[in-house]
Amino acid sequence: MTTPAGAIPYFDGHSDTISECAHQGWSLRENEGHLDLARLSRFQKAAQVFAIFANAAKFPEGTLWAECQKQREVFLAELAKNAGLAVQCRTGADMDAAAADGRTAALLSIEGAELLDCDPEKLETAASWGVRLVNITWNHVNALSGTNKEQPDRGLTDKGRAFARQAARLGILLDVSHLSDPGFWDLAELGLGPLAATHSNARALCGHPRNLTDDMFRAVRDSGGVAGLNMYEDFIGGTHSLDDAVRHVEHFLEMDGEKTVALGGDWDGCELACGWTGVQDLPALWDALDGRGYGRPLLEDIFYNNWRRVLG
Repeated sequence: MTTPAGAIPYFDGHSDTISECAHQGWSLRENEGHLDLARLSRFQKAAQVFAIFANAAKFPEGTLWAECQKQREVFLAELAKNAGLAVQCRTGADMDAAAADGRTAALLSIEGAELLDCDPEKLETAASWGVRLVNITWNHVNALSGTNKEQPDRGLTDKGRAFARQAARLGILLDVSHLSDPGFWDLAELGLGPLAATHSNARALCGHPRNLTDDMFRAVRDSGGVAGLNMYEDFIGGTHSLDDAVRHVEHFLEMDGEKTVALGGDWDGCELACGWTGVQDLPALWDALDGRGYGRPLLEDIFYNNWRRVLG
């Protein structure tokens, strides 16, 4: 028997749904994608990090900041239209209040510092918006670092190190998903606080460079950060089955990752594994882990508490 969503807490670190709302005209309340507020409201309590995202290669030079502002306005407009279902949250107290009120806690992130023109002043503006996470890069190289896809041997530049330090001062977590391997280690060596791999799996099980090596996972763990399980079939590997997804969770747990493993579905940004069509399928993961003998306290950490701790 499938555990109902109403018995499961939910906190996920990455979705691209706001970008789809901006460009496809979707409603955040109900849509044909992977995630919407109606489906999130079925969970016992729910929190979602919504990423502002744009592929720089598809935008004219000099227009990414305007795109960033546009998507933030879409985020605010959708929350205003659905105030009974969700509210923007910046702090742990905000999240707890949203949960007590039966509303989804909506948090904001920016996927790729190029959306801020890699500009420290725009980073300050993002902080004033309540942005809690920023990816230093997406797939395309920028002024701060190489990526897992472009110039993968290039680490943080001096500007990248300065940007990271300012983000830490502003209370913005740095997201290492998409970053080059040298960039990851440059950032880790700065020791600026918890590292977040919002949507990255285990490279030992699926060799895609977007996934974390075991040493990277340990560095995220030791920083007090989190790694969110990505449901993208290319990063699950194997047969893209639920068993394969569970193996990624178990691999991280074997490295003392009980307080590190979390959710980072990459909703509306990927082709989902496991034959899933959206967030409503997530209880199957809960049941698979429960069936392997993992108790409710650990499942609540994976499904909610680990993100709540880091972003609180």
